[in-house]
Amino acid sequence: MPDRHSLRPRYQIISALGVVMIFTWGSTYYLMAVLAAPIAADTGWSLNAITGALSAGLLSAALISPAVGRMIAQWGGRPVMALGVLALALGLAMLAVAQALWLFWAGWLVLGLGMAATLYDPAFASLGRLYGAQARSAITQLTLWGGFASTVCWPLSALMLEFWGWRGVALAYAGLHLGLIAPLIWLILPREDVAMPPARTSPGPIATARLSPREQRQYLLMAALLVLNGLVVVNVSVWLFKLLQAQGISVVQAVALGALIGPAQVGARLIEMAARERHHPIWTMIASTGAIALGLVLLALGWQLFALALILYGGGNGLFSIARGSLPLALFGPERFAVLMGRLARPALIAQAIAPMAGALSISTFGPGATLYLLAAFGLANVALTAAMWRLRLPLAG
Repeated sequence: MPDRHSLRPRYQIISALGVVMIFTWGSTYYLMAVLAAPIAADTGWSLNAITGALSAGLLSAALISPAVGRMIAQWGGRPVMALGVLALALGLAMLAVAQALWLFWAGWLVLGLGMAATLYDPAFASLGRLYGAQARSAITQLTLWGGFASTVCWPLSALMLEFWGWRGVALAYAGLHLGLIAPLIWLILPREDVAMPPARTSPGPIATARLSPREQRQYLLMAALLVLNGLVVVNVSVWLFKLLQAQGISVVQAVALGALIGPAQVGARLIEMAARERHHPIWTMIASTGAIALGLVLLALGWQLFALALILYGGGNGLFSIARGSLPLALFGPERFAVLMGRLARPALIAQAIAPMAGALSISTFGPGATLYLLAAFGLANVALTAAMWRLRLPLAG
């Protein structure tokens, strides 16, 4: 059985997965930002029905994500992620030909199955399986690639929309997945006999990912962190411009301020990578939740520090993407990592699915200002959850 030294060079695997992240995120999670309005104008379907389909897709992903984690633990990321990309291609093709709303929703349900097997959580699980306890730097590097998903795919989607219409955009992404992304996964990610995990040597406890009482508390705290972060991030992504305009910011200014988030995310990830794993990932999570909370509090207070607030928020969110993978790896070890990442993905995806509707309800009922205070409260709650996790005296903390 070949050992890990027979793997392709790490930069090849991470680069391949990085391209996968850009186009899987860009053709699913970020797709409706560009296509929702054109779809509504072309079909007559309501925007609520169209964006509701994305929520249905996220719920579909939530239902299957624990099974995806178990499959990666058993067979590795290569076959699971490749099948996920095929599901994305099928779902996008269904969107492209959908003449009825029910088929459009069915396409998103299929896309949800693909999302569960191709986005960050399965990619992190795959890296954990390949590199074991040394996967942390690979996870950090992968998030740098993922940070460019909207930067690449929003303009690309808009360009294709201009020439081919929204159906052509969906069909083009389906072709891209079949012609580039699936072969990239199959050719670059190692075969199962190269990436034998420690889990295979003791299938019983690993398959069920049994946790000690202290680990169970850590797991529940991590799940709560992911849920609250999902509620915050999706609502900021969907409603940021409306929330800023309610504080007297013009549309042009709001767009310019929103553009600060992406570079702040990438900058924070570069700083984390430069640290070269000198600190335990609990400190990355502390920095993340602290920056997000401070940014949201500044936004809610309306002290005209909008740029600083969004830079802090973006930097914290960039770090959170790293900590959500590296912290469970440090807490629970590489043997159980894939299974637990699959489990943790479920509550996070459910939160992301309900977040836009919950945000809309809050804005319509309590107003944008109160909604910002609610999001800030969620951010502060995550700081408290991180402090509780730190107080458990993590065995690897430094």
